[in-house]
Amino acid sequence: MSGSKKPAQRRPRGPMGHGPMSMAGEKPKDFKGAMKKLAHHLARFKFRMLGVLVFAVTSMIFAIVGPKILGRATNTLVEGIMSKITGTGRGIDFNKISSILLFLLLLYVISSVLSYLQGWIMTGVSMKVTYNLRNDVAEKINRLPLSYFDKTSHGEVLSRITNDIDTLAHTLNQSISQIITSTTLIVGILLMMFSISWLMTLVSLIIVPLSMGVVMTLIKHSQKHFAAQQEYLGHLNGHVEEMYGGHLVIKAFNREKASVGAFETINNKLYGSAWKSQFFAGLMMPIMQFVSNLGYVAVCILGGWLATQGRISIGDIQAFLQYVRQFTQPIGQLANITNILQSTAAASERVFEFLAEEEEKPEMPLVNVRIDESTPETDTLVDIKGSVQFAHVHFGYESGKPIIHDFSANIFPGQKIAIVGPTGAGKTTIVKLLMRFYDVNEGAILVDGYDIRDFSRSELRSLFGMVLQDTWLYNASIRNNIRYGRLDADDDMVIAAAKAAQVDHFVRTLPGGYDLVLNEEASNISLGQKQLLTIARVILADPKILILDEATSSVDTRTEVLIQKAMDHLMVGRTSFIIAHRLSTIRNADRILCMDNGDIVEQGTHDELMANNGFYKHLYDSQFDNAVQST
Repeated sequence: MSGSKKPAQRRPRGPMGHGPMSMAGEKPKDFKGAMKKLAHHLARFKFRMLGVLVFAVTSMIFAIVGPKILGRATNTLVEGIMSKITGTGRGIDFNKISSILLFLLLLYVISSVLSYLQGWIMTGVSMKVTYNLRNDVAEKINRLPLSYFDKTSHGEVLSRITNDIDTLAHTLNQSISQIITSTTLIVGILLMMFSISWLMTLVSLIIVPLSMGVVMTLIKHSQKHFAAQQEYLGHLNGHVEEMYGGHLVIKAFNREKASVGAFETINNKLYGSAWKSQFFAGLMMPIMQFVSNLGYVAVCILGGWLATQGRISIGDIQAFLQYVRQFTQPIGQLANITNILQSTAAASERVFEFLAEEEEKPEMPLVNVRIDESTPETDTLVDIKGSVQFAHVHFGYESGKPIIHDFSANIFPGQKIAIVGPTGAGKTTIVKLLMRFYDVNEGAILVDGYDIRDFSRSELRSLFGMVLQDTWLYNASIRNNIRYGRLDADDDMVIAAAKAAQVDHFVRTLPGGYDLVLNEEASNISLGQKQLLTIARVILADPKILILDEATSSVDTRTEVLIQKAMDHLMVGRTSFIIAHRLSTIRNADRILCMDNGDIVEQGTHDELMANNGFYKHLYDSQFDNAVQST
């Protein structure tokens, strides 16, 4: 099956129509909502998260009591020195100091092991969450209506799968562990500081409101830049993807400078938002360090004064100064995490916005169809013959802008129906409605008397074989590209379909034959050969109803004659819809529907319409006259 046109309007774009150019960065629209949804995904691993919490808290507790124990060793050392000087004791008790230091070493080893375990578990959780999100996004893509991709560039979707989810993976792994450890450190260190000296603790706490003021000011100015960074990164990916896919067209029209200019515009916006966000993030730690040094100086002065008064020991001063140093560190980490969380919120919001996009409505089929003769018969199974009825169909891609106004037609099983008309008349739109890529606004389309909305989309589409004017082939062998029409087909069936579509001869002349791997754009074969392969794919699928939208528009006249013979043979006994600009190819159609501005203005056989001397004859004669003039 090949690609299709995209008639819905896109949002404003830059030079050459590639990449949005003026999207302003915004703060996350719903920070709490995005974090709540992210927490819901983490809740699946609540027992692991509980383990992370226990290991992190225990590790920090062991680390927190270290300076207090080290202070005892210092006091023992000072007491020994003073007793030696005064001659009132035995001197320094090295055995006691050794036992204290060995116990301290054991605490630090246990703390390090627990810290490693919580980091290892948290890494596994974050990777599993992002793995699940990627799966959710991949499944979501298949449930989105075609209209979503008409309005959104492929690069935007790709950015949400790669950049945004990668951002979540990195920040989850960092931020959650740091929040737990930093909070534990702040509470634990505060308790230990109060246990040493409440007065020195109050003096050191003066830095807290000052630090929080700095943090809140930086957060206020950095939020919008982190959101803009993620936004423009998506735009840049979209632009690069489109430029790479259309590089031949760009070169053909000498639009390299315009492409580079568009890229530089988006890249400059990304640079500006990224530079500003990282600038504010980089300011956090130096400013926090400066504030903490002010508190450190105040504590040193006060501690020295208290020691001279005999109200505090030297070991306790040493322990307190260590706690003061450690106290500002988790505050700085939490401040840094707030910046990380802005990036997390912006990325998660984009991911969850995508996951919340309106899907094609889930449905239970009211009609079960027989796909082939091997399908077992049941009471609800319907053997589709191929009649199609369009009953007063109205449709528009946008509300208030109808394209199909009042389309009605009855097609009997096995008929070959040609749909003709000028560009924009609504021919391809009719096909999209028939395949339920879009649902009609009014009226109904029926197959064998059943409304197509009563079928599941998968069952309905299994009835059709499509060859569109825009070919679609993927990065695989020619054999597997043909087999895409029927995955269980063996090699003999693939070759038989290739012969029927006049493909076999040219494939055998290629290096590798049927095993030749097409590149990502299938540019290692000609445009006409691509079209032949898509026709072979449909022949292999052996559908009940055929849709040929400009199926021979990309082949030469000689190949067109051969394909026409193969298609005539294939269409025997099958209902067929043929959309063609070259009217000479549909002269033998059972009925020709002439469309103009979304309505059927004439219908009949070629001879009947020519005899009517109306719209069709004018269209046919003008095409013939143009062909004569071009020669």
